[in-house]
Amino acid sequence: MLTRALIALASLAAVMTSAPASAQAPDKLKVAISQRGFWDSSFLEFAQKEGFLKEANLDVEFFYTEGGGQTLQIITSGSVDVAMSNGLLGTIGAFSKGAPIRVISAQMTGAHELFWYVKSDSPIRSLKDADNKTAAFSAPGSSSNLILLSLLKQAGSKAKPTATGGLPGTLTSTMTGQIDIGWAVPPFALRELQENKIRIIARAREATELKDQTIRVNLANVEALKTKRAAITRVFRRIRQGPARDRQAGGGRVLPQARAADRRNPRPRPHAQGRTGVQVHHDGDGPEGCRRPVRHRLQTAGTVRRYP
Repeated sequence: MLTRALIALASLAAVMTSAPASAQAPDKLKVAISQRGFWDSSFLEFAQKEGFLKEANLDVEFFYTEGGGQTLQIITSGSVDVAMSNGLLGTIGAFSKGAPIRVISAQMTGAHELFWYVKSDSPIRSLKDADNKTAAFSAPGSSSNLILLSLLKQAGSKAKPTATGGLPGTLTSTMTGQIDIGWAVPPFALRELQENKIRIIARAREATELKDQTIRVNLANVEALKTKRAAITRVFRRIRQGPARDRQAGGGRVLPQARAADRRNPRPRPHAQGRTGVQVHHDGDGPEGCRRPVRHRLQTAGTVRRYP
């Protein structure tokens, strides 16, 4: 009897010891993010460095891709659970072809931060001068693709949109003459701009027809939504935590990464707001655009549904 009692007590102690450990095991997620260096593609990195994900008992493995096209391929294959900052056109195209993806939030409304540039000695002064010249964007279906097409249409330009991938490769191709017009996002290429090596000929904010349209969205794989919905929800709540704390503190709390970016590119700080997704407007010249709320439902005639 004594032996049985000791065995029972030992078993109970083992269960009590292991229970907290299992309860504290963090939920794991894999996330692919389109393009490193975009302000709105940096939220997850900020949240991790500030400890927000650890506070929510989350273990998030994330990495950056060369653009929305590559990110879509990765999430469609099921290699990741979530894909952030994807171009709307590419998302709609993939969904219509049966890709196992769902839009879970809007990421960016309106076009503000991108710009297009040429070498300083280029005769091109604007997109109107760019007929039959090559103009860069990241990948088919990306937000840079959508914005460039809108700018070319608005300018009546016959420039040739050309996919060039990420920002470093695009800069190299532009400076070596392989591409006539490159694209970038601050703070990338600002040094070259300050050194008069390049010259801006077009800005995304000039695409007036995109002012109120969702151009980037966040996605989840269908299987991940079935099995990891709660963890995905916590991730996006924590991503919002930084901007929310900044607003509550009157803007007094500034992330170290933001300070570094401001030193490289001093200008008005972008604003963030929203309820489920994250929306950031980068255009310091248009404060009225910083007050519009996130649009959770894409204006695509029901082509893409929103999944909470």
